[in-house]
Amino acid sequence: MAGVAFETLRQAAEILRPVVVETPILESPVLNELCGARVLLKAESLQRTGSFKFRGAYYRIARLDAEERARGVVAFSSGNFAQGLAAAGALAGVKVTIVMPEDAPRAKMEATRRYGADVVLSRHGTRNREEAANELAAGLAQERGMTKLHPFDDPLIVAGQASVGLEFMRQAAQIGVAFDAVMSPVGGGGLVAGVALAVRQMSPKTRVYGVEPEGYDDMARSLATGARQRVEGQPRSVCDALQAAMPGVVTFDVAREFVSGGLSVSDDEVLVAMDRAFHHLKLVLEPSGAVALAAALAHKLAPAPATLGVILSGGNIAIEDFRRLTA
Repeated sequence: MAGVAFETLRQAAEILRPVVVETPILESPVLNELCGARVLLKAESLQRTGSFKFRGAYYRIARLDAEERARGVVAFSSGNFAQGLAAAGALAGVKVTIVMPEDAPRAKMEATRRYGADVVLSRHGTRNREEAANELAAGLAQERGMTKLHPFDDPLIVAGQASVGLEFMRQAAQIGVAFDAVMSPVGGGGLVAGVALAVRQMSPKTRVYGVEPEGYDDMARSLATGARQRVEGQPRSVCDALQAAMPGVVTFDVAREFVSGGLSVSDDEVLVAMDRAFHHLKLVLEPSGAVALAAALAHKLAPAPATLGVILSGGNIAIEDFRRLTA
């Protein structure tokens, strides 16, 4: 996967072009001053279903064969991939079942059902909630004869997410900007892997960094040690969409070749970023969607790069939760 041809990414982007939103890049003089750099922000919170996840989900559905389409698909997700896959399945006429942790945000459960998917809740107790949901999804796939899809550890998912990076680099070039660095949120690594594949092939000198919540910095530790590291226990975090127990095999293979390093941010830093995005960009971001901006505002890269690309990955949050968190 790490050696994937650039043309493969372009082909995936071409399949996605008729169905995805080309999300805008935004800039704020106030945020530039606060970050100490010229910062361009890719607003994937404005993507279909409210996050970048629709891209990889639709491309994965598009690559099913006729037999797989007829059987339907099952996947696990805490919410954003659930919505993306449900919407992609509705467009393609493919039955989708999603296993979601019982403590996933209620708004994300309801949205997934509205897109037409069957939602099955999983209980995890003291286990990592995504691992428990994955196990239940595997059992349902075997029991019901469905094709099981993984939300991030899949080369086709990564190729679909790479379209974020392709768009971002093209849009920046159109206004004469060449990035010194790009920051991307990291859960299991599908987005940062796809973005890194696209960015580093288009601009080899541009550094790509993954940003994770404190306590879920398994990608950062994996990159530092050269081997996949695991999150132990269930650390508390407001970032419900970034709680993977460890990087995927596919995503880490890409990251260790193309990602320059990992950064982590605290809950307080994330909440500040959500507030700044609302006031200076007029965007509503969920906590997980704001981690890269949080890293920029907290000056996690020192010295700050002159030009920085930041991916705002999602905006799926109930208004009452947004008000409470940003109060």
